[in-house]
Amino acid sequence: MPAPLTACLAFDTATEHLSIALRLGDRVWSHEAAGGALASSTLIPGVMDLLAQAGIGLRDLDAIAFGRGPGAFTGLRTACSVAQGLALGAGKPVLPIDTLLAVAEDARSMSGAGELDDIWVAMDARMDEIYAAHAVCEAGAWRLAAAPWLCTPQQLNDAWQACAPRAVAGTALAAFGDRLACGEALRLPQALPRARAMLPLAATLWAQGGAVDAAQALPLYLRDKVAQTMAERAAAKASAASAAPAVSA
Repeated sequence: MPAPLTACLAFDTATEHLSIALRLGDRVWSHEAAGGALASSTLIPGVMDLLAQAGIGLRDLDAIAFGRGPGAFTGLRTACSVAQGLALGAGKPVLPIDTLLAVAEDARSMSGAGELDDIWVAMDARMDEIYAAHAVCEAGAWRLAAAPWLCTPQQLNDAWQACAPRAVAGTALAAFGDRLACGEALRLPQALPRARAMLPLAATLWAQGGAVDAAQALPLYLRDKVAQTMAERAAAKASAASAAPAVSA
């Protein structure tokens, strides 16, 4: 078993929210800001600012953790590429963290209920779809009882018919409202994949030997139709234009 993880940098850009955290021993520094298109230009300055506050450099870290997804395509590429670049330059391993597990941990911490150990995560995936997963915490460690999947609100409701949720966390609660049949479940719509929540997940993954070489760190994509969808939209636009009646001069 490796020595305990005592110096770890973590960040996530899978959503419209940028989150960075740094743990050094018992102290934690964090930075929260707008993400999305801004993340690619503000992530590295944010990382360097936290390192400066802690008075350490990248080579003083044990590992670098990043939110691997699922989430926004550009955001996942940003987090993965920055983690790889920083880790390669410092000669450090990488810890790819499941974004939806980070949401579950964030929900548990914000609820103030330490016994909250069974959570369905539902994040708005746009295009009328949801990134969902069922997370269960056992002996202080989260595991996925249902792996992350891309679904429609109705498909998630169907899953809940077979397994009624005790708690639901994530942005899909606000995005889809009454279309999600959560029943009496505790609702935590403000939960996000915050980097502070990633730190305990990183420690667990580290203890399990889950650190990987930077070159092996990969994002988790659930939507493989991004390019196709853009092509479909372009085709539909062209089709509509050709079908439009001609206007006489």
